[in-house]
Amino acid sequence: MTQTSRPFLPFVKPEIDEETIQGVVDVLRSGWITTGPQNQQFEAELSAYFGGRPVRAFNSGTCTMEIALRIAGVGAGDEVITTPMTWVSTANVILEVGATPVFVDIDPATRNMDLNLLEKAITPRTKAVMPVYLAGLPVDMDRLYEIARAHKLRVIEDAAQAFGSTWKGKRIGSFGDLVSISFHANKNVTSIEGGALVMNNEDEAELARKYRLQGITRTGFDGMDCDVLGGKYNLTDVAARVGLGQLRQVERFTEKRRELARAYFDAFDGGAAVRLGVGLPPRNFTDSNWHMFQIALPLDTLQLTRAQFMEQLKERGIGSGVHYPALHLFSLYRARGFGEGMFPHAERYGASTVTLPLFTLMTADDVARVVAAVDEICEQYGPNR
Repeated sequence: MTQTSRPFLPFVKPEIDEETIQGVVDVLRSGWITTGPQNQQFEAELSAYFGGRPVRAFNSGTCTMEIALRIAGVGAGDEVITTPMTWVSTANVILEVGATPVFVDIDPATRNMDLNLLEKAITPRTKAVMPVYLAGLPVDMDRLYEIARAHKLRVIEDAAQAFGSTWKGKRIGSFGDLVSISFHANKNVTSIEGGALVMNNEDEAELARKYRLQGITRTGFDGMDCDVLGGKYNLTDVAARVGLGQLRQVERFTEKRRELARAYFDAFDGGAAVRLGVGLPPRNFTDSNWHMFQIALPLDTLQLTRAQFMEQLKERGIGSGVHYPALHLFSLYRARGFGEGMFPHAERYGASTVTLPLFTLMTADDVARVVAAVDEICEQYGPNR
């Protein structure tokens, strides 16, 4: 039985308050809409949020990873270890700088890089490790950095989904090496499009600034030089003003997401979906910012495909997503020698994951509606039906 009479519930929707909207109007009327004072303020407040570490803002969380690799000196002949369970940009940027991505499988309990496999993947060519904090859940940071220090590796944290997450009470980004953040529209804090790179010192921050805008350094009214090969990655003041409004609400956003995640677990407990084998994410309400709530379908017993499952949700007025297919099975990476069976946990999870709605404008009733739909579909298409 479908519920098409109710408003459609997307799997994500940003919460933009009226003060932020008015702030964007003010920026548009100011005449300075590209990188300027709003961007500078955004960087300053981000730096304060991360304990005073240098921060530079960019137009995406993809270029921040590429620039982090360049700052770390990664290039041709180097290897960078990462996970196949991430958005494809994580590996693509490794190729962009001329290096080779090396994948290790995920830990099925956390869905993050299996640190037990990390050391086995290190070779004399390994220059850096790039962990991904899937759905906002960090890896074991103590062990990660212990391994990195032992092998003299740079760490480039793909913390795209982890703004507001913590490790042992410390904010992700307030410690560690190079930390890349995304402010894409589907992230917990958004600037529409955008990203930030948290660095170790002002020398790295100055290099990031050069990479951000064609490698140019200006002096005085007419002095100009270019000493590195940069790109066009600057964040506009319009986007920065959105980011400022969001940043000031990050604690409330994170707490609301945790409340919604708890509601999901409560609603799923004892229901048809879990009884029939639907896998739930790890229950972490200390470190994770709950960027996403992802379930894993038991496709070997359900009598429908993932796409059909998602279509059933859509017919009930509920959006969903896939985060992510195992990226080593994309054609770009198959052509580089990767294929089925190499990372079985990532492949199994990547084939079965479905992202359910989770955003701050949702209510507990919305969560109950989603879980009821999942239970209903599982009962309808479960074993022996």
